[in-house]
Amino acid sequence: MAISGLFDAYAFLFSRKIFYRLNRGLFHAAARGLGILNYKNEVVSGEQCFLKQYLSSSDRPTVLDVGSNEGSYTDMILAVNGSARVFAFEPHPATYNRLAQRLAGAKHVTAINAACGSACGQLVLYDHPNSAGSCHASLHAEVIEKNQKGESSQHVVDVIDLDTFSANQGISVIDLLKIDTEGHELEVLKGAATLLRENRIKAIQFEFNEMNIVSRVFFKDFCDLLPDFRLYRMVRDGLVAVDPSPPFWSEIFAFQNIVALPRKTR
Repeated sequence: MAISGLFDAYAFLFSRKIFYRLNRGLFHAAARGLGILNYKNEVVSGEQCFLKQYLSSSDRPTVLDVGSNEGSYTDMILAVNGSARVFAFEPHPATYNRLAQRLAGAKHVTAINAACGSACGQLVLYDHPNSAGSCHASLHAEVIEKNQKGESSQHVVDVIDLDTFSANQGISVIDLLKIDTEGHELEVLKGAATLLRENRIKAIQFEFNEMNIVSRVFFKDFCDLLPDFRLYRMVRDGLVAVDPSPPFWSEIFAFQNIVALPRKTR
């Protein structure tokens, strides 16, 4: 029997109310097998495997950690390749202070107290009230007020685009651009338009999750912005290609790490 026939048979037998909880449990289990909702640690998320495969043999790679929080990702980079030149961006003032203290003794690492976006300027960063800097802090108020179901505090933060930053720092090539900005990832990439057009970014890792509902950004929007890249979903031991069509497989608004690599290299 063809696979479509098996699916039809399953639907005939199990698409009943009595099996709804079973099907929901199977759906959640399958999602994790596809690299979705695996946020518990860097092993199950696939980040550790990816960084080892991609960076371990590189000669002093340049990495931009956008949305560094307290620096755990930067720590992973340095554990894989101690020669890496890392720029860690964190806009929240309190979180930045902890980041700067954590990275104070690290060689070739620079902490920047700023957000990244499509243009230089200032924006409001939202977080939980009285928070000393949480991992949910976002440039989109709804992330705190609706997704996290709470009131929000506000911090005016500096924003820089990566084209300007790279020009000021004399960065010719970015070996890895990691973006974790709670729904603002597409705007960060828009601010790297020149770098992308000139093929000066070799790999991009970004999160795609429920924050993209708040920012109204689809998976297809990343595909459209990155036509010279192929997009992959990170699993525990590697990468699996994801296409925007059919959207059933790509427009899944739940935690997942996406990696974009130039088409000519894969």
